[in-house]
Amino acid sequence: MAIIKIKEVRGMKAEERLKRLDEFRLELAKLKGSSAVGASIKEPGKVKELRKAIATILTVNKEGRKGGKEA
Repeated sequence: MAIIKIKEVRGMKAEERLKRLDEFRLELAKLKGSSAVGASIKEPGKVKELRKAIATILTVNKEGRKGGKEA
């Protein structure tokens, strides 16, 4: 199950996307930190989902800067 869908991201304003991006990055950092210490993660698939959500937001942001045109 996706944390955030591409339609949702495209419907957000730029400020809201950046806010969500920061939230996802913080959550990912916490999970990676607890994993590095040796604690077991309750939801191991969450790391992958967070990485995908971050990539989705970054992709939509980049599309916006290009003006939506393909290179």
